[in-house]
Amino acid sequence: MKSSYYKLICVIVLCSMSLSCKKYLDVTPDNVGTLEYAFRNRNEAENYLFSCYATMTQLNNVVNDPGFVTSSEIVYPNTLNDHYFNEVGFNLIRGLQTSANPSLNYWDATNGGSSMFQALRRCNIMLENIDKPIDLSASEKKRWIAEVKFLKAYYHYFMIRMYGPMILIKDNNVVNATTDQVKRKRSSVDDSFAYVISLMDEAIPDLPPVIENQATEFGRITKFIAMSVKAEMLVTAASPLFNGNPDYANYKDKDGNALFSATYDPNKWKLAADACKAAITECEAQGLKLNTTAPTVGIGTISDNLKKVLTLQNTITGKWEESPELIWALNYTFGYQGFTIPRMTDASESLASTYPSTFAVPISTAELYYTNNGVPINEDKTFDYANRYTPQVGDDANGSYIKSGYTTAKGHFNRELRFYASIGFDGGIWFGNGKRDESSAFYVQARGPYALAGPKSLSGTNITGMWAKKLANYLSVYDNVFTSSDFHMPRMRLSGLYLLYAEALNESQGPVAEAYTYIDKVRARAGLDGVQASWANYSKNPSKPTTKEGLRQIIHQERRIELCFEGQAGWDLRRWKELQDVLSRPIQGWNINEGEAVNYYRPQTVITPVFGLKDYLWPIQTSDIVVDNNLNQNPYW
Repeated sequence: MKSSYYKLICVIVLCSMSLSCKKYLDVTPDNVGTLEYAFRNRNEAENYLFSCYATMTQLNNVVNDPGFVTSSEIVYPNTLNDHYFNEVGFNLIRGLQTSANPSLNYWDATNGGSSMFQALRRCNIMLENIDKPIDLSASEKKRWIAEVKFLKAYYHYFMIRMYGPMILIKDNNVVNATTDQVKRKRSSVDDSFAYVISLMDEAIPDLPPVIENQATEFGRITKFIAMSVKAEMLVTAASPLFNGNPDYANYKDKDGNALFSATYDPNKWKLAADACKAAITECEAQGLKLNTTAPTVGIGTISDNLKKVLTLQNTITGKWEESPELIWALNYTFGYQGFTIPRMTDASESLASTYPSTFAVPISTAELYYTNNGVPINEDKTFDYANRYTPQVGDDANGSYIKSGYTTAKGHFNRELRFYASIGFDGGIWFGNGKRDESSAFYVQARGPYALAGPKSLSGTNITGMWAKKLANYLSVYDNVFTSSDFHMPRMRLSGLYLLYAEALNESQGPVAEAYTYIDKVRARAGLDGVQASWANYSKNPSKPTTKEGLRQIIHQERRIELCFEGQAGWDLRRWKELQDVLSRPIQGWNINEGEAVNYYRPQTVITPVFGLKDYLWPIQTSDIVVDNNLNQNPYW
């Protein structure tokens, strides 16, 4: 960990001790008595700058991330004896959200939500006082202002994705503000996006191209980070949830002003495409590229097939500072590897109550991944889709992915490399965990209570029988002790930016050659042929990539595969207005208590999700509506 991490963490701890969790209605800044001290010189002002980053850093906790917990990529049991964290986020897909006491409430900083309004107030205080330190150089001042404007834009953007029309905190309330001045109104969605984009445009020119002094500054915002986030903002603004959504056409504030535009604006997609291309150009100019290099640490003799799998896995779990394609991550590391690694040794069973392996991957997530021909499993002419749950014995030809001689499901054979890099399944090879050679690699044994990874105590049971292997570093060891090799969860990768660009191009121009080019870059790294060739040769619907609607479906599935478990799908499925469809079907896993393959591979419903039209936006807590008569509740709540 870089030394700057320690400094930033210390500042965050101090902030959490000294700043109370107040709401946006508070008038007096919580630290007005210390402002003169906070900005008396450069060093103190830098500490305050890091306090502006504090809320951003807290967003690394995936169990409180709406993008991570609401997509059903990973599900979590709600019947455990032990509670390792606040589970309200995972429970949202069960229909437990209420307006009286919202879960992941980022408006009021309750039930897993962080204080976004307090974060915005700190950013404004920083901007208001930036001229006070007399020993702060002009160039550094410009950079700090740019960083704070980025943070201010991102905090607003986070809230827009959750709540839609936003109260824009352009300036803090004065100490003697009247009651009417404190009760601010929400701006329309279009005005909200326009404001955050304007902040990004102001920030980008003054941000550094790269971090030169990584020992003290690694993790701070750069120009290519900001340009990439701006591109994502514009794609979100152009997407169906926010761009002419008929479901919100009649939603107005109390003065009768429309908060959503009822008219679809195709030019938003062009703006998004232009921003994506500009961000790609900047990223590549700074040396970013897709990772295609296999890791070498802790690796002995392995096949080329397994090297390809580890290359994909290590793209997520490798070190941030060594990654060629990681655009942005947050400073704290991913803290849940003990929930993603199955038990594979006799000694590991003794730690089941501490490292419970309970982040469960549903069958629907596993079935997102393509066949090895690069098309969906229900479209591939050569794939036996109807018999995918039939038991089949592993053979030497598939030995890099499936234990030879072990009986698993037929659907686990002949899948794309990202499937084997991402999903831990019964009979699947799990390289690492202290083993260096492929010949001695572990494999997952998940069938029934007598299997090492099978159901044990209630708190040590994976309810679907599949694990998010993608979120486990191959160097981490789960044995008589748990030794974690930490990594930073990506917030944005170059492959994701490529797919955003392809999406924006398709929406603005249709299936043009450049859209195929950027999808195919991602597919090639995964060992797949291009979209057009794959569908022409193997799909039951060979013309699918030739239409805007067909290519849209392909891009959406490609993003869900490429970015699976990275906290993106929950946001993507919302902006596409597809989450309601995904959660309209029962979430299933294997029949985990059965020891025989013929009985184990029978899908069982583990959750019956509840998601309605109202759930695309978060409710504002009812008490806030009562206090501020300028607010009205989000649609359908």
